[in-house]
Amino acid sequence: MHKATILKIDQVTHDVKRFRLVEPEGFDFKVGDATEIALDEDGWRDETRPFTMTSLPEERTLEFTIKGYPDHDGVTERLHKLKEGDHVLIADPFKTFRYDEPGVFIAGGAGITPFLAIFRDLEKKGKLNGNQLIFANKTSEDIIYRTELEAMDGLKIDHVLSDEDTAGSHHGMIDADMIKEFVPDLDRRFYLCGPPPMMEAVQEVLEELGVKADSVEFSD
Repeated sequence: MHKATILKIDQVTHDVKRFRLVEPEGFDFKVGDATEIALDEDGWRDETRPFTMTSLPEERTLEFTIKGYPDHDGVTERLHKLKEGDHVLIADPFKTFRYDEPGVFIAGGAGITPFLAIFRDLEKKGKLNGNQLIFANKTSEDIIYRTELEAMDGLKIDHVLSDEDTAGSHHGMIDADMIKEFVPDLDRRFYLCGPPPMMEAVQEVLEELGVKADSVEFSD
């Protein structure tokens, strides 16, 4: 494990924070990769959790976008209590998603994090056109990096809110009718990331619609 210093912490939403860390020597990762993070505290160093880097490899620092869960005293909630200047332990990176071709990205909540790095990389290269994001959250206040995502040139976005019916968003859960409305041409590559129950439900919907299994990619 590498010890890394927290340089900056920003509040992104009511329960999501952005952590900017010093990148450890020799930490070589690719867009879409993740790592395991642990607290540098007695009794917690073996309690690791996976998080995707939302920064790009060419940056001099690492960025993580982490949702806290105040209802239980776990790693993520303890991370949210850390301050700038504190340390965390991070493992070597591992592969999650690899961008293959333009497609439909379906994200639930914090499942946007691996896609964010991919979108930032594609936008920087001017290759974001043809990609689409279907982003499911409970309410508009839960949408991570909404302003940045909606400003990305070439990315088509549909917001789906389960607990709120507001203008500019779709109300309900992602189902077959919604997919058909958002994606008229289903002969596309689909990238899925989010809570397991949601991903299982979306996978069933895609199978029902005849999307081939080898056109659907989950994180490893």
